[in-house]
Amino acid sequence: MWIVAPFRPDYSAVGMTNQNCRTILGWLFVGRPGRFLTVARLMARIWRDCGEHMARKYIHELVGWPQFTWDSKTLAPLLSAVRLHQGLLLGKMRGYGFASQWTATLKVLTEETIKSSAIEGVVLDPESVRSSLARRLALEVGGLKTHKDRYVDGVVEMMLDATQKFKEPLTQERLFDWHADLFPEVRRTGDKFRIGAWRDDRQGPMQVVSGPIGRHKVHYEAPATARIEGEMKKFLEWLDGNEQQDPLLKAAIAHLWFVTIHPFEDGNGRIGRAIAEMCLARSDDSQQRFYSMSSQILEERKAYYDVLEKTQAGSLDVTEWLTWFLGCLGRSIEQSSRISDSTLEKESFWQDLKKRNLFLNDRQKKVLNKLFSGFEGKLTRDKWMKITKASSRTALRDIEELIAVGVIEQEEAGGRSTSYRLKKNAKILGQV
Repeated sequence: MWIVAPFRPDYSAVGMTNQNCRTILGWLFVGRPGRFLTVARLMARIWRDCGEHMARKYIHELVGWPQFTWDSKTLAPLLSAVRLHQGLLLGKMRGYGFASQWTATLKVLTEETIKSSAIEGVVLDPESVRSSLARRLALEVGGLKTHKDRYVDGVVEMMLDATQKFKEPLTQERLFDWHADLFPEVRRTGDKFRIGAWRDDRQGPMQVVSGPIGRHKVHYEAPATARIEGEMKKFLEWLDGNEQQDPLLKAAIAHLWFVTIHPFEDGNGRIGRAIAEMCLARSDDSQQRFYSMSSQILEERKAYYDVLEKTQAGSLDVTEWLTWFLGCLGRSIEQSSRISDSTLEKESFWQDLKKRNLFLNDRQKKVLNKLFSGFEGKLTRDKWMKITKASSRTALRDIEELIAVGVIEQEEAGGRSTSYRLKKNAKILGQV
C-alpha cells in the first residue's frame, strides 16, 4: 500500500549527519572488516536513491503546466461509447417511478461512499453509511441504524454536498469544509494534523511513498506548499469555467489535476473522487446517481495507481490517463446497469403488491427476497420448508397462493423434482 506523508529523501533520513560521521568512521575501521563493505553498500544505495529522486521530473514541474493535451482521435470512439451507455442507463432509470429512482440512488451513493474510502484502506460500516444517507435524503427506508457515527456522517456529508449541490461552484471554503468532514475526530481531539487548511512542508515535502524507510520508493512528490494557493486558484477557476469542454473529460482531468496538486495532508484521493462525482453529476444534470465510479476503481485499484504514477511523471499529454478513466467509467456504467435491473425489478414488484393491496405472509416475503437476490439452485417445496421452518402442508399452501396471483410459476419438470421460479413480467392477479 502506498503512504502519503511528508518525507525527506536525504542523509538525515538514515542518520547521516555531520555530528555522527566521526563515530561511523571509527566504527568502520576499528571493528570487523565486513563492516566497511556493509556501509559502502548502504552509501551506494543512498546515492542511487537520491540521484534517481533528483533526476526525476514531475508533471507539475514541466514548462506549460497545467496546459494538458490529448489525442482527440484516440478518445473519440471511447467518448461515444461511454455517452451511449450513459444515455441508455439514464433513459432506463427515467422509466421507473420516482421512488424507485431514489432507491437506486441510495444504493449507488452507499456504494460510492464505501468504495471511495476502501480504495485508501479505510473501512466503513455499510449499514451506517446507508442509514446516514437515507436520513439526509429524507428517504423512508426500513431497518435504519439509530446510532450515529461521527466519521461516517462526515464522509456522507461530503459526498452529498458534491452530488446534491453539483451546480454550486467549488470554492476554497467548500473544499476546507469537505476536508473537515473527513476528519471530525481530529478536530475534536485537537490533533496537530491540519484540518480544513492547505498542507505545509514543515516536516518535509509531500511524497507518495511505499516500502520501509531506507528502502522506500518515491512514487510522486507534490508541489511545494508555497505554490498551493496559486495552483488551487487556477484549478478552481478552470473547474467552474471553460464550459465548452466535454463534461466527461472534465471529470477525468479534474481528478488528475487535483490529486497532482495534493493540497491537503490527507484525504486528497477521496476529495479528488468526490470532485469527479460532482463533474459527473453535472454531466448527467441530475442529483440522482445511478453508477458508482469508485466501485469500479476499487476493482481496478492497481491499474488506477499505476496509470496515475505514470501520468504524474510523464508529459502534459494525458491521453493515456483519459483513456483509462473513460474505460473505467464505461465499465462502471455497464456494471451498474446490470445490477440496477434486478434491484429495480424487486422494488417495482413490492410497489406493485402494495398498490393492489396484496399482502404476503412473512414466509412468502422471505423466500421471494431470496429469489430476487439470486437464489442458488432450484426452489423446491423441501427448500421452502428449510428456509421458512414450515411444515410440508404449509409450504405447499404458500406456494399455491403465489402461483394463483401470478408471482411464481412451476417449472416444466414435475413429480418429485417439482421446482418453482419467479414469473417473468408477472401480471399480479386477485388478492392473497
